[in-house]
Amino acid sequence: MITIRIDAKDTAGTVAQIQQELGGQIIERWGEYTLSIDNDLAKGNIKFITFDWGVSLLEYDLTFFDEVTLIMDASQFNPIHFAYCMEGYCGHKFGYQSDEEIRILEQFQSVIITSRDGGYNYGYFPKDIKLRINVIQISRKPFIRKRLNHGEELNKQLYRVFLDTDHEKVFSYFGTYNLKLADRIGAISKVKGKGMIRIMQIQGLIYQILSMHMLQHNREVNNKPLPTTLLKRELKLIRDCAKKIEKNISTNYTLESISLETGLTQAKLQEGFKLLYSQTVTEFIRNARLEVARDMISNTELSISEIVYSIGFSSRSYFSKIFKEKYGISPSEFKKNKMLLSAVA
Repeated sequence: MITIRIDAKDTAGTVAQIQQELGGQIIERWGEYTLSIDNDLAKGNIKFITFDWGVSLLEYDLTFFDEVTLIMDASQFNPIHFAYCMEGYCGHKFGYQSDEEIRILEQFQSVIITSRDGGYNYGYFPKDIKLRINVIQISRKPFIRKRLNHGEELNKQLYRVFLDTDHEKVFSYFGTYNLKLADRIGAISKVKGKGMIRIMQIQGLIYQILSMHMLQHNREVNNKPLPTTLLKRELKLIRDCAKKIEKNISTNYTLESISLETGLTQAKLQEGFKLLYSQTVTEFIRNARLEVARDMISNTELSISEIVYSIGFSSRSYFSKIFKEKYGISPSEFKKNKMLLSAVA
């Protein structure tokens, strides 16, 4: 068992104290910090970014080779934690009573936690389990000063948590699973920008992720459960299926073939895609192909016809029609504009 005691004043200090116990090296690029670890204690990385509006992003992507307990003293740094488990699981309890139950943050679950001033958060991480955990931390005073406009739109319970700037009360909410959050959080790792552009793109995603945490809490406080009859494992199958479609975009997918492959009925597939992506299966495939086509027009020397057939379309005229409907410009005009911009650059 590895026990790490945290009494830092901010996220940077928290990661530095983890480094003291686990080793590794911290590298900074444009305000984005990465602690990389590869030893007998753990393998992977912990990333964090701190913004000037009272918010920090902390991401765990690693495997511990022994059970780990983080004992976090809330005297110096006591943010509201909006946590989401992309992979694996972990545990949490407040440190007020020795017999307090450890609650499990499971895969695809949304959790909101904050301690009281002088209290403790205990985090429990399993051995030999791949962990991917996203945590958005909000320091209440700077956040309220800069960002919490129209906070009354939150439900009263969560609004009181934000206004508790003296940290007098504990709060914990363990929500139901939410795969829409998984897709938004997964988008962070796909950000392609560099430098300040990258940080701004990540910041935009953080706004979306926070709003989704809060909306889910509102919905469940008002007894409005996830609007679907699908089971967690079925939604995960649909999400995995969507990823496969994006990676193999030229395959001739049909609703029937996807149904046979996943074992889900066509009705469940449609329900799941509408819930997760606000699109039917056919719309999702078509839009995924258009996104790939746009990238190929921008970044390759292939002709429009070559691109059309390489991504699974059989009609160039149909492709041109739906491309213009989506982007407001024909593929040929888009390609010409890109060539002009390249020549100027």
